Amino acid sequence: MTYFVTLEGETYEEARESFSWDVPDGFNAAVDLVRKHDDGDRVALHQAFPDGRRERYSFDDLDRRSSAVANALESLGLAFGDRVAVVVPQKPANVLTHLACWKLGAVSLPLSVLFGTDALRYRLTDSEARIAVVDVSQWETIREVAPDCPDLEAVLVVDGEPEIEGGTVGDASVSRFETAIDWRDDDHEVAETDVDTPAIVMYTSGSTGKPKGVLHTHGVWLGHCPAFSMYFERDLEGTYWTPADWAWIGALGDLVFPAWHYGQPVVGFPMGSFDPETAFELLAEFDVTGSFLPPTAIRMLMDVDDPADRYELSLRAICSGGEPLTPEILEWAEAELEGTVVNELYGQTEANLLVTNCREWFPAKAGSMGKPVPGHEVAVLDPETGERVGAGEVGEIAVRRDDDPVVFAEYWNDPEKTAAATLERGDGDGQRTGVRSESDGMPEGQAWHLTGDLAERDAEGYLWFKSRDDDLIITSGYRVGPREVEEAILEHPSVAQVGVVGVADDRRGKIIKAVVQPAAGTAGSEELREEIRELVRDRLADYEYPRAIEFREELPQTTTGKIRRSELE
Repeated sequence: MTYFVTLEGETYEEARESFSWDVPDGFNAAVDLVRKHDDGDRVALHQAFPDGRRERYSFDDLDRRSSAVANALESLGLAFGDRVAVVVPQKPANVLTHLACWKLGAVSLPLSVLFGTDALRYRLTDSEARIAVVDVSQWETIREVAPDCPDLEAVLVVDGEPEIEGGTVGDASVSRFETAIDWRDDDHEVAETDVDTPAIVMYTSGSTGKPKGVLHTHGVWLGHCPAFSMYFERDLEGTYWTPADWAWIGALGDLVFPAWHYGQPVVGFPMGSFDPETAFELLAEFDVTGSFLPPTAIRMLMDVDDPADRYELSLRAICSGGEPLTPEILEWAEAELEGTVVNELYGQTEANLLVTNCREWFPAKAGSMGKPVPGHEVAVLDPETGERVGAGEVGEIAVRRDDDPVVFAEYWNDPEKTAAATLERGDGDGQRTGVRSESDGMPEGQAWHLTGDLAERDAEGYLWFKSRDDDLIITSGYRVGPREVEEAILEHPSVAQVGVVGVADDRRGKIIKAVVQPAAGTAGSEELREEIRELVRDRLADYEYPRAIEFREELPQTTTGKIRRSELE
């Protein structure tokens, strides 16, 4: 079964009009990613390690080795629908475990190696994971939390010491990943699945509340492919790399799995803390043509002098999202990386890669997320009534659920939150959530996912992110989106990072507070505070300037690299 997502048409409008999801019956993600390719001996994974080791795995290698892992997991009692936690950095064991789960019809659970005990314990217990594949760097953490995880039956430790073999943590048996698997037993019949079969639970970052388990199906990676084609400018033959943790959708969905859908190799490297010099070395060594880089990483790359002269780069396009992309980033890439384009994108764990840019089809606008991606019907709705808003008006981003494989199935063990994030048009009472009856321009029978993100669409169809609706600051009666203020403050050359929140004020309800990380070599001062205030006044409005400004050496971030605003007040 060979199936590829294609974008046809000379223009963006033609591609939108002609696109359809025509997924074959019996679809399985593992088959799609590694087994379907006719040229199975093509390199799929260039694996690099900090100690200088280099390994290569073809698509056939990944297919056989993931089948061996599937056989081992099955021998441990794993059954269709069971959950397996994957707490491994950018190493082969990470992706092999995901592929093995999908071949079995089991559900994988990507988790960050940066998680502490509370974060790991919560996700293991909430998901009722039966098996955990963990890196040796997480050995002490899993030892501490396993006794509190009653469903956990087995732990496989990647690169673990021999003495852990045959031990236990809590009620779970412990084995080394490398020896628990008979690599010669590398054939496994794929379970009966389809595009709607549960495949993966990805937890939200928790930047605005308790992390939610987001259940996706086997079709989720297909759902990412149209955007992947766009932000890499429809020239997909190449090599791909991201420094992002293979525990979140921004790495697996924005780059790794779409690249494999198209039969293209990716680079794996367990970097740990991002190092810009190492990043440029990897980009050059493996002739990387496309990369997903968070804005924070791009800004660190911008501190490296003369990269095009020092490194032989093949980089054609960078995609990025999650934080503001200022004009300076686009200009830097154009000038210092010899024409490399940077395309902003928008998505969330529940529905990723809904909006992006493609220079072949339309020019980028600095600060805009781009336009809706073919295959995804995106609307901007009034947060109160659910009706579509006009150009230039702020509303909530929504995406039609029906037949869109990128939209999540449900929140794990939380049907109430699933219902609250779903809008259905029919004979209802007109409340914001649930069934709606207003003449909102949407045909009856359609279901929409409400993202909780606010944006506006301009007259040319570009979308401009404003804020999370629960991040909105109402000060003296004015509604202020923190991201807009952050974008303005980031224009100051002495600011490296910033997070903006609202804090209680007796007179104004809330005032705007900015927590600023000064640029390297710069100290926070009263003079800098006043410059920031004047900059925001000039760029935005008098009521949007931060009345309170705090300087910190470092801002708290989620494991996905987003600023944790809840810790800034």
